[in-house]
Amino acid sequence: MAAGTRGSMLLATMSAVTGNELGRTLAGSYVADAMTTGVISCSPDTPLRTVARLMSERRVHAVYVFDYGREDDETVELWGIVSDLDVVAAAVDYLDARTAGDTSATPLVVVHSDDPLAYAAALIAENAVSHLAVIDRETERPVGVISTLDLARAIAAGPEAE
Repeated sequence: MAAGTRGSMLLATMSAVTGNELGRTLAGSYVADAMTTGVISCSPDTPLRTVARLMSERRVHAVYVFDYGREDDETVELWGIVSDLDVVAAAVDYLDARTAGDTSATPLVVVHSDDPLAYAAALIAENAVSHLAVIDRETERPVGVISTLDLARAIAAGPEAE
């Protein structure tokens, strides 16, 4: 997404949430305050059952999907993200025929660690996703994930309703 478009979207979203309860609860908080740092990843051709094992072993709810390209190509393309909800939904069908690439949420919805937390909450709600990729503003590489659970923790820790 172009920087100007993203900035306009941020302003529109922030103006929509600053006057509501969520905006007041999360005021002054940033994605970095609530996100889970670190990146667990797999390739698009990874079997979904393997992704589920990876989630279980690492005790995470989402795994990044990277396309490592050809062996002689050093570029790595961020493909998408597979959440535990995606795995469960795919298990209704034949799980062993599915891969991370055909299950991952795309296009990937991203935030930066210095974005307001209310903006991340609005993106999750607007896009009906459970996880956002947190991208470093300087390197444009993933540095972590922010989930609905991370946001619930931030809301629970927020100021008490008067």
